[in-house]
Amino acid sequence: MRHPEGAVAPDAVDARLAARLAILRAEHGWSLGEVAERSGISRSTLSRAERAEISPTAALLNRLCQVYGLTMSRLLSEVEGEPAPLLRATDQSVWLDRTSGFERRSVSPPHPALRGELVEARLAPGADLAYDRPPVPGLEQHIWVLEGALEVTERDAAHRLGPGDCLRLRVWGPTRFRCPGDTEARYLLAVVLP
Repeated sequence: MRHPEGAVAPDAVDARLAARLAILRAEHGWSLGEVAERSGISRSTLSRAERAEISPTAALLNRLCQVYGLTMSRLLSEVEGEPAPLLRATDQSVWLDRTSGFERRSVSPPHPALRGELVEARLAPGADLAYDRPPVPGLEQHIWVLEGALEVTERDAAHRLGPGDCLRLRVWGPTRFRCPGDTEARYLLAVVLP
């Protein structure tokens, strides 16, 4: 694949993610225009994401997951390889959204026989991550802050969390995760499919 001068070649996960997004669209028999209409993402952005010319943001992936009826973790697990019953810390996949300052470690990735998963997340100071809708309506989330401060807004309810605090909710509408402090927020996210 050719890249413009100065551009960085996609890493292996981004390349596999791009291929998987193209396959998902083909499996549904949708054109780029149809996916653009369903997701609210421009055709050019979708095309660039499917060719690994851009690394999709968490917000973009969330919209695509909603269109395809997947959680983000499930989509990422499909490109990260087969899940094992035991994942050593060194074998856990890490994905970084460089645009928003969001880092996501798949501690316990999705498995076909299980409904839950664990994600360790980090938000850089000042990072603000907004999702316009959940990838799966009614998704159960447990957010346990390990370090720093985290503001979570679900619909119109805002919650400020500190170390040790846990917020439990089912996600039906927009959510926002923000790191208001001058140090990163590190939290564990337990996700359970409805």
